[in-house]
Amino acid sequence: MGEIRVLIVDDQEPFRRAIAAVVSETDGFVVVASTSSGEEALLAVTRLRPSLVLMDVNLPGIDGIEATRRITRDADPPVVVLLSTYDQDEFDLSGCGAASYLAKASFGPDLLSAAWARRHRPEC
Repeated sequence: MGEIRVLIVDDQEPFRRAIAAVVSETDGFVVVASTSSGEEALLAVTRLRPSLVLMDVNLPGIDGIEATRRITRDADPPVVVLLSTYDQDEFDLSGCGAASYLAKASFGPDLLSAAWARRHRPEC
């Protein structure tokens, strides 16, 4: 298996740095870019073709759920994992195409690896 190319999407710079550190410490994963909005994410996915997008739900402009819908409509989309500080039941994630939802507070190498391992069995 080659490196899993990761795009990080979050409007908070401290979280982007923290998640990049987790990704960098997880075997087989490499950060290819980070963006701060849904609009930037759409452009970055087209340009960089990441394997995995770690997408914050609450973003300015196009939120993470709508950005995920648009990204996963492509013929060969990346896996999208939604992240938030809120509980999953506070959002309508039905049909958005995300592979899973993870709480930011518990995000770490083990959860990242587990989310990737079950990527073909969408939870959302």
